[in-house]
Amino acid sequence: MAKDNVPFHSVVFPCSLLGADDNYTLVNHLIATEYLNYEDGKFSKSRGVGVFGDMAKDTGIPADVWRFYLLYLRPEGQDSAFSWADLMLKNNSELLNNLGNFINRAGMFVCKFFGGAVPAMVLTAEDRRLLARVTLEMRQYHQLMEKVHIRDALRCVLSISRHGNQYIQVNEPWKRIKGDEGDRQRAGTVTGVAVNVAAALAALLQPFVPGVSAAIQAQLRIPPERCGLGPGLTCTLPTGHRVGTVSPLFQKLEPEQVEALRQRFGGGQAKQPPPASAPPPAPNTSAAPGDPKVIQELTEQVAKQGNLVRQLKAAQVEKAQVDAQVAKLLELKQQLALAEGRSPEVPKGKRKK
Repeated sequence: MAKDNVPFHSVVFPCSLLGADDNYTLVNHLIATEYLNYEDGKFSKSRGVGVFGDMAKDTGIPADVWRFYLLYLRPEGQDSAFSWADLMLKNNSELLNNLGNFINRAGMFVCKFFGGAVPAMVLTAEDRRLLARVTLEMRQYHQLMEKVHIRDALRCVLSISRHGNQYIQVNEPWKRIKGDEGDRQRAGTVTGVAVNVAAALAALLQPFVPGVSAAIQAQLRIPPERCGLGPGLTCTLPTGHRVGTVSPLFQKLEPEQVEALRQRFGGGQAKQPPPASAPPPAPNTSAAPGDPKVIQELTEQVAKQGNLVRQLKAAQVEKAQVDAQVAKLLELKQQLALAEGRSPEVPKGKRKK
């Protein structure tokens, strides 16, 4: 529940149950979160600001990506904000390049180098260090899930795949498989360990992205009885186990796609451009500088044109239309400066922050 429901469920309702004097079970553990905001403001269904459940399915973004991102930024300790740019970043970095990359590489190495069968593994100290790190993350994962710290538990899963990617990158099984017998054996060990870590990730991911979890189980042909997890990593896919067809689990989100969605869900009422207004009449600039009447007229026109530019920008109309009105505003400001006896300022480009 959200934090605004806590007073009722922790005080008001329990008091009502006590007052009933009928031995009702009282609450002893509440799970509540802070608020999730939208971009720089709040969600508003009436104003069309934000994505809601009945709209998310029409965006073309898979349900598991939505589940992942909303749990990744779950406001457990403080308010958080949904951001389209951040959704794209997390999909492309955490899901595609981190998690998906590791699981895909582990499965592909089994298929490409070992005919689809998990190779024999002869563990070294380096392998055991990886397994120790994975086991530590898994224990932390279980503890966090028990406390319903879902967001932090998800970060443990992503840490495991990062450890796996680093392990593969350091050992380079694609190079060792071309070497002597010792190198080929090492390539087999690295591949076998990696695919077992990938199998463990399938179970860890199930509460967060069940569709992705099921896809990993199908691709690696993990037996149902081996999908459970204990406190540490065990050999789920033994030597000789045959995997299935391995394919990418995630797709890249492109900036154009995300920008279109941001525009679509930014508020329907704000998308209508304001009524076109007639361009301001050309001011009488032939008067001598300091003429109060001319200054007053230009000041009013600058204010009016400035309001028009702000309205166009807020409505997010085409850039060419905004630029044309901005040019008129700058011209009026220069004329006002001349009327006031000042030197007109030359427009400067925006500085990057």
